[in-house]
Amino acid sequence: MATTDSDETRDLLGRAAAGDSAAWGDLLTRHQDRLRRVVAFRLDPRVRARIDPSDVLQDVFAEAAGHRTDYLARRDVPFFLWLRGIVGNKLLELHRHHLRTQIRDARREVSLQHGGLPETTSAALAAQLLGQATGPSEAAVRAEARLRLQETLNAMDPLDREVLALRHFEQLSPTETAQVLGIKTKTAGSRYLRALKKLREILAGLPGNGGDLLP
Repeated sequence: MATTDSDETRDLLGRAAAGDSAAWGDLLTRHQDRLRRVVAFRLDPRVRARIDPSDVLQDVFAEAAGHRTDYLARRDVPFFLWLRGIVGNKLLELHRHHLRTQIRDARREVSLQHGGLPETTSAALAAQLLGQATGPSEAAVRAEARLRLQETLNAMDPLDREVLALRHFEQLSPTETAQVLGIKTKTAGSRYLRALKKLREILAGLPGNGGDLLP
């Protein structure tokens, strides 16, 4: 049985396996905000303009309900990561349907994740980081800053870039990150610290107050 589920989640899983439908609903509600963050980060902007993330989550929950019995019988991965895998399949399906392509270009790497989600791009990371910037003076330098940030992120090791996305933007734990990427927890931790240090150096060199965009 997965070991990264909390005591509360394990209790709810046990109750759900015994037929408690309310416990299943509580499980989905408990993980809703984290899953919404994944959708918001991974959903291509061109698709986001057509589909609300809440609708994506509803489809994910419906599919999860259809596979609930099988999962509860096995529970071979943590519940959140199981749901996240369903999110990944749904996003890939939406991208193929709306964009008529696997969405490969020079900025996108082969997905490093087991189960496959749309991979992190330098453009997505830059948009998330610079999207936190506010103030009238920043609007004038945003385009230049985004270009410089994307160029530097492009040169970052793809695994480091993905670890950064999982830890900083999806807010996965070191253990969850390691499970998603199929690496050791210690490796995930050291990769994240290295990527975070590099990102701070990048942001410090941007025009405006880029150095303030990370804690």
